[in-house]
Amino acid sequence: MTASPVVAVSLSQIAKMIDHSLLHPTMTDREILAGLQMAKKYKVAAACVKPYSVSVARDMLDGSGVLICAVIGFPHGNSTSEIKRLEAEDAVKEGAHEIDMVVNVGKALGGDWEYVANEIRAINDAVVKRGAVLKVIFETDFLRDEHIVRLCRICTALPVAFVKTSTGFGFVRQPDGSYASQGATVAHLQLMKANVGPNVQIKAAGGIRTLDEVMAAMTLGVTRIGTSSTAAIMEEAAARGFENGPKGALMALIDPYF
Repeated sequence: MTASPVVAVSLSQIAKMIDHSLLHPTMTDREILAGLQMAKKYKVAAACVKPYSVSVARDMLDGSGVLICAVIGFPHGNSTSEIKRLEAEDAVKEGAHEIDMVVNVGKALGGDWEYVANEIRAINDAVVKRGAVLKVIFETDFLRDEHIVRLCRICTALPVAFVKTSTGFGFVRQPDGSYASQGATVAHLQLMKANVGPNVQIKAAGGIRTLDEVMAAMTLGVTRIGTSSTAAIMEEAAARGFENGPKGALMALIDPYF
C-alpha cells in the first residue's frame, strides 16, 4: 500500500495560501467591508475584490500584510484586450498588487492562439511594468485538456506569475437542463502542474471549501487557493491543533481529492 502524503504546515502557512474571495455579484458594500475585515483578521495572502472595491480594500488593509487582488474581464473574459489592459492598469494604480484576468474562452476554444497569447502578453506587460503580478484564469470547466495544456505553455513562455483554474462562476449546462460548475479538480490541477514551468505558480479556485481540500491541493503543488470559505477553513485548522511556529502540525491525507 502506498503511504498517504503527510504535510507539515502551520496555521499562518495555511492562511498565506488563501485569496479570500469577495466576488459574488450580490455583495453589498457592507458585506465587502466585513469580508475585508475577515481577510485582515486571518492574515490571508490576499483579498480578491471587484475593481470598484480596490480603493476600499487599500484603505482597509493598509499595513496589514494582506495583498489586494483585483479581477478583470470577470467572470467571462469577453472584454476587448484593450479594455482588459486599461482595467488592469487602473486597478494597479488604485492599489492592487495582483491581477486575476479571465482569458477569452471563446478564442481559446476556437483555436485563435495568437489572439489569446497576445492578450495575455499585453496584460502581463502592463501589470508587471507597474510592479504587480498577473494570474491567468483558464475557466477549466469550459475547456478540454488540450486547451489547458496550450494555455499553460503560453503562460510559461511569457512568463506569468500564476495560472488559475476557475472563476467559480463557470456554470455548464447539464443534460437535465440545470447548470453546475466543478471548479478546481484534481485532474486539472495535475495537468496544469505537469505543463507549467518551475517559475509559474498554480492557484486553485472554485469549490474549495474545507481544510482537507486545501491540504489536498497543497499536495498537488498548488500554492494559492481562491475561496470564500476562509473562516471555516481557518477555524477547522485551529480546532485540529494547527499552530504557528516552526513545528506547525502534521496531517495525513488519504486519497486527496475534492
